[in-house]
Amino acid sequence: MTAIQETPAQDVAAGAGVRREALYFAVRNGKLLVGFGIAFLLFLLGFAGPLVLDAVDPNAYGTKPMSPPSGEHWFGTTTFGQDVFSQFVYGLQTTFIVGALGGGIAAVIAMAVGFTAGYRGGLVDEILNMFTNIVLVIPTLAVLLIINAYLGVRSVPAQALFIGLTSWPWAARAIRAQTFSLRTRDFVALARLSGSSTRRIIMREIAPNMSSYLFMMFILLFGGSILIASSLDFIGLGPTEGISLGLMLQNANQWSAMQLGMWWWFLPPGAGITAIVGALYVANVGLDEVFNPKLRET
Repeated sequence: MTAIQETPAQDVAAGAGVRREALYFAVRNGKLLVGFGIAFLLFLLGFAGPLVLDAVDPNAYGTKPMSPPSGEHWFGTTTFGQDVFSQFVYGLQTTFIVGALGGGIAAVIAMAVGFTAGYRGGLVDEILNMFTNIVLVIPTLAVLLIINAYLGVRSVPAQALFIGLTSWPWAARAIRAQTFSLRTRDFVALARLSGSSTRRIIMREIAPNMSSYLFMMFILLFGGSILIASSLDFIGLGPTEGISLGLMLQNANQWSAMQLGMWWWFLPPGAGITAIVGALYVANVGLDEVFNPKLRET
């Protein structure tokens, strides 16, 4: 009896069926909808808000310092009269940019290292694994302090680049483990026998079968980059220009907002960081339930 092989048309139909099934469960998953909904609203506020507040400089000194929230200043003002709502809106934009750039750089490096090590194995795997372990144990904060001593002006892209270059090892290890299990599958063996290159096999055979896993990994890297950037901003190692939610917290702490009872200065940025990262992690749990049939709620 001969084995029945699927035609390309059948493969396309099967793939479309899987996508329809995932979409069916996605629109019914409360965690996914709530998580992405909150993240999208904050994203919209961060990137559409500055268009409305174009004439309001977030760092401009005002004439009403230490004012509580009011109709004129929705989130109150700082000790220098700066509008907290304006700073919050611009800070959201910077926070999303750092998360996207840092998470994106880390994801690209993790995929390059993880796919190559997992598929090639042998000496290549040992070398890349050793490199991953070295980066994993590097004291990130100490390195940043050294770099900070030589950089007069720190920017958001530079911060995102540093975060991306130091936060990829755990993701690379996870991708490597997944690739190890996929490289022995029949469809990979057939692609190898057909003469496909290593790059083509990884891009056309292995990566598509890990697309859901890679997407969830990027969300975790995105949220992790925001937390790292906010922490660096809070201890004074963030960008020297512009505004972010972490810098707002750092300024509020530096000028004793909590001691002065100015809750409207430190509460919005703290709540914003918590909402973004929390929403992303809740959405990630929802995605796991959508892509994993064992976790789906019927």
